[in-house]
Amino acid sequence: MKLVIVESPTKAKTIGKFLGKGFIVKSSFGHIRDLPKSEMGIDIENNFQPRYVTPNKAREKLSSLKESAQKANEIILASDEDREGEAISWHLAQALGLIDTLKSEKSKSKVKKLNVPFSRIVFHEITKTAIEKALENPRQIDMHLVDAQQARRVLDRLVGYELSPFLWKKIRRGLSAGRVQSVALRLIAEREREIEKFKNEKFWTISTELFNKNENQPFFANLLEINNEKIEKKQIIELFSGKYTIGKTSLNNEDTAKKIVTDLQSAKYQVADIIKKEVLRNPPAPFTTSTLQQAAISNLGWSAKQTMITAQKLYELGYITYMRTDSVNLSLESLITAQKTIEKHFGKNYALSSPRYYKTKSKSAQEAHEAIRPTNLEHLPEDLQSSLDNAQYKLYRLIWNRTIACQMQNAKLGQIKVDIAAEGKNADKYLLRANGSTIIFDGFLKIYGENASKETFLPELKNGEILNIKNVFCTEKSTTPPPRYNEASLVKTMEEYGIGRPSTYAPTISTIFERKYIDRNEEKRLFPLEIGLVVNDTLVEHFPQIVNISFTAEMEENLDAVAGGVKDWVPVIRDFYEPFHTNLEKKTEIVKKEDFVEKLDRKCPNCNSDLIIKFGRFGKFIACSKYPECKYTEKTSDEKKLDAEFSGETCEKCGKPMIVKRGRFGAFLGCSGYPECKNIKGIKKKTGISCPKCKNGEIVEKKSKRGKIFYGCNKYPNCDFAMWNKPTGESCPRCGQPLTFAAKGKTICSNKECQFEQ
Repeated sequence: MKLVIVESPTKAKTIGKFLGKGFIVKSSFGHIRDLPKSEMGIDIENNFQPRYVTPNKAREKLSSLKESAQKANEIILASDEDREGEAISWHLAQALGLIDTLKSEKSKSKVKKLNVPFSRIVFHEITKTAIEKALENPRQIDMHLVDAQQARRVLDRLVGYELSPFLWKKIRRGLSAGRVQSVALRLIAEREREIEKFKNEKFWTISTELFNKNENQPFFANLLEINNEKIEKKQIIELFSGKYTIGKTSLNNEDTAKKIVTDLQSAKYQVADIIKKEVLRNPPAPFTTSTLQQAAISNLGWSAKQTMITAQKLYELGYITYMRTDSVNLSLESLITAQKTIEKHFGKNYALSSPRYYKTKSKSAQEAHEAIRPTNLEHLPEDLQSSLDNAQYKLYRLIWNRTIACQMQNAKLGQIKVDIAAEGKNADKYLLRANGSTIIFDGFLKIYGENASKETFLPELKNGEILNIKNVFCTEKSTTPPPRYNEASLVKTMEEYGIGRPSTYAPTISTIFERKYIDRNEEKRLFPLEIGLVVNDTLVEHFPQIVNISFTAEMEENLDAVAGGVKDWVPVIRDFYEPFHTNLEKKTEIVKKEDFVEKLDRKCPNCNSDLIIKFGRFGKFIACSKYPECKYTEKTSDEKKLDAEFSGETCEKCGKPMIVKRGRFGAFLGCSGYPECKNIKGIKKKTGISCPKCKNGEIVEKKSKRGKIFYGCNKYPNCDFAMWNKPTGESCPRCGQPLTFAAKGKTICSNKECQFEQ
C-alpha cells in the first residue's frame, strides 16, 4: 500500500478519485510542526537554528499519520509545489522518521527511524493526467526551497518577537510589527498624510453642445485651446510610493471662464479637422496571484483574503491550477483547448491562428510554472454552476473568462476626433474637440470587459461644415488629492515594489486589519486608524530599515536567491539581524514611554498631578500621570460625545438604560443592568437622513454578515429599505428616490432603473 500525504482533506478527496486501490490518501491539515508560540524558538547563537514543536491541535493528526505510515510500503509527499508546500513535506518527513531531525531540536521523545522509502511529487493542477505524470517523475525534497521558507519564517519571527515587545513597552500591549506588514501599513499611512497636506485648487472646464443639419443628434465638444494656446496642463506631484499625476487646467479664474462662455454663446463654429483611425486593443494576460486578487476586488467586491480562500477551494476541488504564482505562462495543452473552445462557442473569427504568448514581468517568477487557469477549459462556468457554491462559481467564471479572452482576437475600435474652430466677437479664436468611438469588431471584449469600451456616436460631419450652438456649459472643479489605496491598488503597489510574494499579499493585509491599524470606508478605500499612525511613525523614526521599501524588496530578492541555491540562508539572516538587534537595544534604552504621551493642561482631581492621554486596549483614554499610584481615569471628549448621543437608549429586554461600552471590536451598547441582563447591540452610525420608504425611520450604516457596509432603515424588520451606497440626503430630480455617493465624486440614483447620475 502506498500512502500519499497532502495538506487538506478536500485535496485528499480529489486526488483519491484518480488513484487505484493500491493507494491511500491522507491529509496533514497543513503544517504538522511550527515554531513555539510561547517563546522565540530560534537559537540565535547557533546559526539561528529553529526549534520546531508539534502544536496540540496537530498531535492527533500526526499520530494517525504515523500509524498509516508504519503500514505503508511507500510514502509519497504531495504537498503544494511552492516553498511553503516544500517545507510541509520536509516537516512531515522529519516528524514521521523518514529523515533525521536537526541536531539543535530538543524533542521530548525521539522520533523512531521509519525504514520506508519515500519520495516527493509536485503538480500544478489536480487532474488525473497531472497526478499520473507526477507519480512517474518523483523527486527528493528540494532543500533550497525549504531553506528559503525557513529563512522567511526565522526572519519574521526575529522581527515580530523582538520588535513587538518594544511597541508594548513604549506605546501599549497587543501591538505588533512585521517585516512586510509594517511596510504595507507605511504605504497606507504615508498616502493619508499626502492627502491631508494636499491643497485643492479650483479650475473651470468649458464644453459646448453642438449640432449640424441633423438637429436630432446633438454632440458635445470640449474647449481645448484659446488663441492657439492649450488650456489643459498636468501637474505631477512626488509621493512616498512614486509619482502621481493630478489633472489641472490653466483656466483657473472664474471671471475669465464666464467671459469665454459669453463669447462662445454667440460664436461661429466650423469643422476644422476630422481624424479617423482604427485601434487594436489587446486582451490582458492570464491571471497571476496578484492580478486575480485585483480583479476579484474590483469586479466582485471581495477582499484579497476571501479571493484566496475561494481560489484555494477551487484548486483543491480540481477546477483550477495552483493559485500562488507570478507566471503568465500557459501550457501548450491549455492553449490548444482554448482555441477549440473559442471556435466552438464563439466562431472561428474569434480564434487565433496561433497561440498568443505573454512575457512574465516578475524577475523572480518561475517560468516552469503556469498562470492561474481552469484545469479544463471545456468546462464552461455554466456547466459547473450546480457543483459550486455561489462564490466559487463567480471566481471560476472570472478565471475562465480571462483565460479564454487572452487567446481571442484583439478588439478593433474605430476612433474619431473632430476639431472644431470657433471665433468670438472679440476676435478670440477657440479650438474645441469632440471624440467618438465605435466597436468595429468586439474580439475578446465579447467575453471579458464588455463595459471596457462604451460606444460614443457622432453625427456624420464634413470638413468645413458650419455647426450651430445649442448650449455652453461651464463647470467648476478642483484638483483632487491622490486617492487612498483600496485592496486592489495596494496589492498592485506591493507587487510593483517587490514587497512580499504572491502567498503573502492576502495575509499581510488581513493582519493590519486584525491589528486595528487600518480600516476601510464606504468606498472600500483603506485609511489608517490613530494607533496605526502612531505605530508607523514610531517605526519610521526609530527603525527606518524595517519599513524601507527598497530594503524589504532586497530581502525578498535574497530569499529568492536562497530558493535558487545561489545564497546560504544563515548569512542572509545574520546580515540583517546583527544591525537590527544592535539598533533595537539602543532604542530600548533611549526611547521613553513618556515620548508617546500627550499631556493635557488639566490636573488630576484626586492627586493634582498632570492628566495625560494614553492608548489603552480599546482606544484612547485620559489618566493620571502618576499611575499606578493614582488610578484616576476619565473618558475623552469623543467618548463623552458618543455617550451623550446614545443616552436615551433603553434596553428592550429589561427597560433599564443602555450605556456605551468598549470592546475588542469597538464601541457597542450594553445594558446597565449587567450581569443580571446581558443584552447588547451594535452602535449604528447615523446619517441624519430619514427613510424614504417608511418616513419614520432613519438611514443608518450597517454591516452585512460578510462585513460589507450598507445603509438601511433603523426600523428594520418593520421596514426593509436598504442600499449599498451612502445616501447624500438629496432626492433624484428624475424619479424622487435618494441620491447616493458613487466613485470618482459622482452621485447616482439609488433606483437602478432610473440610471440618473451627476
